[in-house]
Amino acid sequence: MKPFRILLYYHYQALTDPLAHRDEHHRFALEHGLLGRIIVSQEGINGTVSGTEADCRLYMAWLSSRFAGIAFKVEAHEGHAFYKLFVRVKDEIVHSELGVDPLQRTGIHLEPADFARLKNDPDVVLVDMRSAYEHRVGKFRGAITFEMDNLRELPRHLGEIEHLRHSGKKIITYCTGGIKCEKASAYLLEQGFENVYQLHGGIIRYGLEQGGEDFEGECYVFDNRVTTPINRVNPSLISQCHHCQTPTARMVNCANADCNAHLPMCEACSQAHAGCCSAGCGQSPARRPYDGTGAYPKIPNHYTPEQGFRSARGHFTASL
Repeated sequence: MKPFRILLYYHYQALTDPLAHRDEHHRFALEHGLLGRIIVSQEGINGTVSGTEADCRLYMAWLSSRFAGIAFKVEAHEGHAFYKLFVRVKDEIVHSELGVDPLQRTGIHLEPADFARLKNDPDVVLVDMRSAYEHRVGKFRGAITFEMDNLRELPRHLGEIEHLRHSGKKIITYCTGGIKCEKASAYLLEQGFENVYQLHGGIIRYGLEQGGEDFEGECYVFDNRVTTPINRVNPSLISQCHHCQTPTARMVNCANADCNAHLPMCEACSQAHAGCCSAGCGQSPARRPYDGTGAYPKIPNHYTPEQGFRSARGHFTASL
């Protein structure tokens, strides 16, 4: 039995004092040994954390008492999936700059069971709202994808789905945990698209509850795992090694820090090319020693979550 849990969650709810909540939230996480990344804003909360099963259970109860209706995606894991704890106040809980408010209007939420029933309907079109490096390693079969680096670029890609604007087809957006689709689906509605839906809880929840059928490859996640299997029904690999084109879901960052391209690379080629995507990067003075993983996390240097708390408090106090 895996003793740790990884939680993924978000909740749109107006907060009048995000800084006060940030302090309270960070203290609770410190007291219960939680690590991860949490974003707080006036529009709500977004987080992914890891901790023991018991501490995560207490954390979910604590958050539920403050955010009515908040939902969690819960996965078992061998240990912590993060190196640090960050609880930060930002303008948006997912950076989009789309100027929409999901509390006012958003696409129709589809539960995983309903998504499983509808996804192969000829009158349904799946649209991936994630970044290109995410969908290259895994996506739903037949889905439309965009070559974008982040959600802020969505307006530049609307022309690629212009044919769907008044087509009568159901547009189902999806992303990792559901949060991007809250704003993406709202934006599509604002731009005149009709019959817009979203996969409620995202790829992760669909995999947990429905077995992940027809999700090709693996799902990119924002923790130490990098990718995680989703499909227990008809799994496959769609990404290929950058160098030898062998099927692989292993993602690395180029060892050249000036490049840092995020791409699939098998273990053999990672060793042979010292973690670099090209000969030029291999000759760069900014090349990092290949660490065996290609992840190059920022390992804590005398860091403790308590120091992170004091540092953030000092920053926010100085800015007031």
